Amino acid sequence: MTLAGRSVAVRVPATSANLGPGFDTLGLALSVHDELVVTALDGPGLEIEVSGEGAADVPTDASHLVVRSMAYAFEAAGRPMPGIRLRARNVIPHGRGMGSSGAAVVAGLLAAQGLLEGDVTLGPETLLRLATELEGHPDNVAPALFGGLTIAWMDFTGPQHKKLAVHRGVSPLVFVPEFTMSTSVARGLAPLHVTREDAVFNVSRSALLIAALTQSPELLMAATEDKLHQSYRAQAMPATDALVQGLRAAGFAAVVSGAGPSVLVLADGPGRRLEAVDFAATSTDTPWKPLLLAVDVRGGTVRDHTEDAT
Repeated sequence: MTLAGRSVAVRVPATSANLGPGFDTLGLALSVHDELVVTALDGPGLEIEVSGEGAADVPTDASHLVVRSMAYAFEAAGRPMPGIRLRARNVIPHGRGMGSSGAAVVAGLLAAQGLLEGDVTLGPETLLRLATELEGHPDNVAPALFGGLTIAWMDFTGPQHKKLAVHRGVSPLVFVPEFTMSTSVARGLAPLHVTREDAVFNVSRSALLIAALTQSPELLMAATEDKLHQSYRAQAMPATDALVQGLRAAGFAAVVSGAGPSVLVLADGPGRRLEAVDFAATSTDTPWKPLLLAVDVRGGTVRDHTEDAT
């Protein structure tokens, strides 16, 4: 089967993982998207054009994460990867705790899925497994793939997920700073062992958070309390910690978005979200860019782009 000339368009949402107490388990897809077009070339080669976020920093060779993820999928499918032209428009902020690397992994896998359509089927379970192998954990890639609120876990067969619909009263807001944070550094600050009391605390809050996000948004303040990771990471992100604590003291359900340094507010209505924006603008000297977002319910998508590309 020749792939030369085949082209696909991919769209993948940003994500916020943890959501406070759901460490390495809960994730939410958000309405900020990276978009790319991938075209199979007639011969070998690699052409990469990147615009938007990280355009000056991301590699333009085979080490580009989208390309590496495509190569991983083609290898898993037992097919040779063709020469590739990649045009990417990045909107998801990099290094800010909004799942940019998970989105790139998912984008590459979906691009491979689209190019291989009619020859090899990469189903949802396979995509989640490959994405988890590449990313290291499923909490970001699950919502990027499937949208909505996802619970992700591992069992003896590999990564699993459950997608849930978020209550329409939940209004996400992300405060994005100018500074970045390394995910690996942030993960290294969380302790390997916690007390039984703290573990039970987070189990109760995680269970409550599912109820708050799907049925009872008025419970979001209590449901977003955490004792497993955020306080340990605060030393590396003092401005983030200050904003989270200030927002929570003012009655807003604020948490660190993923590994940070962005701050996620799960407001229980559009009006409260605007109040949170006003609070951040007047209570801190750190510049924060507010993103008033919706929950992305579709997740990553891929469609044929061949006719458009000719």
